Amino acid sequence: MDEHKETLRVGSAVRRRRRQLELTLAVVAERSGLSVPFLSQIENERARPSRRSLLRVADALRTTDVELLAAADPAKTVDVVRADDDTDLDTSTPEARVRQLARGHHQLHALEFIGDHDEGREFQHRNDELMYVVEGAVEMEAEGRAYRLGRGDTLFLTGGVRHRWRATVPDTRVLVVAVGDHVEAVDDGGH
Repeated sequence: MDEHKETLRVGSAVRRRRRQLELTLAVVAERSGLSVPFLSQIENERARPSRRSLLRVADALRTTDVELLAAADPAKTVDVVRADDDTDLDTSTPEARVRQLARGHHQLHALEFIGDHDEGREFQHRNDELMYVVEGAVEMEAEGRAYRLGRGDTLFLTGGVRHRWRATVPDTRVLVVAVGDHVEAVDDGGH
């Protein structure tokens, strides 16, 4: 039995957006740096774009990967991501890797950061986020205040908090769970 059901089927969303903008595959290929045959395979669901490729396609189509995924997301999904599954692993930087723990486009985003992280990059998300240090240690700066987090520590950020972080120990593993930026946060009156 195949436990992994493919959930990232963005081809139809890419095609609709491209046609909406009245662009040819050649123009999208030129803008994205991807080949026409690869883009055709994506549109026809014969190829699955990596996260990086999807970002490049989205930029070429003047939209976001989140919007493309929203247009393609199935209503119900059950998906298992095994520890040794590196299909969605971003290994563009050898000392830092990012792995998606929930594939597809959902209200919940879960990422595992392994190794070092670009401490100079500042983040600010529209919705809430939780950071959990699985292994190692990190230094976090949020709203001008510094925090040191070790194994088992969590840090919760409400939407809108500016923050950045870096690993302070080799092979640090950090789990980040967030409400998707495409979801409107609702103030429930403190409940």
